[in-house]
Amino acid sequence: MTARVLIVDDLLPNIKLLEARLTAEYFDVISATNGFEALDLCRQGRCDIVLLDVMMPGMDGFEVCRRLKADPATVHLPVVMVTALDQPADRVRGLEAGADDFLTKPVDEIALIARVRSLSRLKVMLDELRARVITSANLGLKDAADLVRANAGDNGRILLVEDRASSAERIVAALEGVHEVEVERVPQDALIRAAEGDFDMVIVGLALANFDALRLCSQLRSLERTRALPILLVAEEEERARILRGLDLGVNDYILRPIDRNELLARVRTQLRRKRYADTLRENVQAAFELAIVDALTGLHNRRYLETHLSSELDQAAQNGRPLSLMILDVDHFKSVNDTYGHDAGDEVLKGLAQRIRRVVRSADLVCRLGGEEFVIVMPDTSLAVAGKVAERVRAAVEMEQFLIDAKGNSIPVTISVGLAERGADANPDALLRRADKALYNSKTTGRNRVTLAAA
Repeated sequence: MTARVLIVDDLLPNIKLLEARLTAEYFDVISATNGFEALDLCRQGRCDIVLLDVMMPGMDGFEVCRRLKADPATVHLPVVMVTALDQPADRVRGLEAGADDFLTKPVDEIALIARVRSLSRLKVMLDELRARVITSANLGLKDAADLVRANAGDNGRILLVEDRASSAERIVAALEGVHEVEVERVPQDALIRAAEGDFDMVIVGLALANFDALRLCSQLRSLERTRALPILLVAEEEERARILRGLDLGVNDYILRPIDRNELLARVRTQLRRKRYADTLRENVQAAFELAIVDALTGLHNRRYLETHLSSELDQAAQNGRPLSLMILDVDHFKSVNDTYGHDAGDEVLKGLAQRIRRVVRSADLVCRLGGEEFVIVMPDTSLAVAGKVAERVRAAVEMEQFLIDAKGNSIPVTISVGLAERGADANPDALLRRADKALYNSKTTGRNRVTLAAA
């Protein structure tokens, strides 16, 4: 997997060294020699990952990182600090500024490539989600960038997989008061707990006694319900080769023993904020999808969904030789409801009608709002005779009780007219809708508040 990497360093030899290592692995590389130039390139969308030197004149790397994470256009960019500073306090400062990781000079080539590849995968996933919700602001959906900036990354539910009691106790003590931690000391049971529990993150001790911790990480990544869970490895310095292997398998981050509490909290906070950002993007994708196929007033599927669904249902019924009936119903004298009581009252009638329909039809039946005061019910495996009985049940449910039209408790009587048609030999959606609509017209012209079955 390739990516465009921005190297930010005020010393040209450092840029050339990193550039040579990255281009040898087929990454595209661009560079900047100061923080202001780097910010401009990032805002233009010119890079996927930022390798950021800390000690620069004018604006240091910490400030550049803070500005990147405060800007909605760049908040999603992974940032790796490249620095000679190697104290826990320095790492904490960078993590609190929003950095994803640190590489200590002189940079280890294998660690560099593993980290860039890992963050490239993450960036591709986030970019796909961001592309799908690019119109979310116009749809009135919440802004994921606003959420990640406001989210402190606290109050997470964390599953700790560690079979050494003393180590587990130290990690729990470091996180308690900020996060809720559950410990699983049997690695074989960890995958089930992670899948069934509502966890925000998994922390795995790399040196599990009788189980390969990297296999557990691989299983977490392969299972649909745990694929998006951040994974943090807890490892020893001498386990660096396995850490890098873990990054290739999809591990998000790692921390070395002895664990510095502030660094652990900062790394957990970074992962939780990123997860919540991705979760919000996914929610926006789902919300945008629902806006496209769901009627906002009634909560029923809309005409667009009906057109797609009806065609596939008819094809399936034709292949299996099964009946399928379609019902169109229309509110009688609906215009007079709006004219007399107002459009708010009309909306209440439509919402109430949708609820009553849902109560008397099967869960397998598709109920849609066709438009205005017209509704459609698609009934698979239902003959015209049976559908007629269902239609009478719907009609009676509407007529038997008045509809509330305001908060004061005022109500009005409402009736509906219904037209029914059964699938013909041609299995044509338009033809089926026309025949049902013609039957509805007959119900309207012969007195309303009745059900008419289309001729076969």
